[in-house]
Amino acid sequence: MAKYTTLCRNAAALSALLSSTLAAAAPPDYGVGRAATAEEIKLWDIDVRPDGAGLPEGKGTVDQGKTVFNTYCVACHGANGQGGIRDRLVGGQGSLATDKPVKTVGSFWPYATTLFDYIHRAMPYTAPGFLSIDDTYAVEAYLLNLNGILPDGATLDRASLLEIKMPNRDGFVPEPEFVHVTNSR
Repeated sequence: MAKYTTLCRNAAALSALLSSTLAAAAPPDYGVGRAATAEEIKLWDIDVRPDGAGLPEGKGTVDQGKTVFNTYCVACHGANGQGGIRDRLVGGQGSLATDKPVKTVGSFWPYATTLFDYIHRAMPYTAPGFLSIDDTYAVEAYLLNLNGILPDGATLDRASLLEIKMPNRDGFVPEPEFVHVTNSR
């Protein structure tokens, strides 16, 4: 029994020594890849929050947006944002409470800022992130114009985007557990 007790003590001491040595050691090097640089992280850190945090400087007009839309978006979303093979982007206002809701930028989307974020990161579908910041402001200006939210000839930039209240902004009720996010910018 004494040999067994000594063996257990030695195993416990060895385990503690091994654990403390591994905890203090550098992360394992698998010989693959490297740590991302601050500049590389900055290229991917492009999200925009509903309150506008993260919106970049830039601008675009409704007319410029029509050109961008007809070049990169019309094949999927159709002329004037309707009738394409992908989601309809225009119309549907007042339909959300009906039996056949039409969810579009103008009827469903709650924040103009997050629309910018979505377009900039995810569009065009075949080349996400391809649009420049100015092109993104422009195509959003065009879509907001088609939905009657922005007038003809308008220019959209960071300041004017923050002033836009989307028609369905109050149609969403945040879940209580998401009201106080503390691990974000």
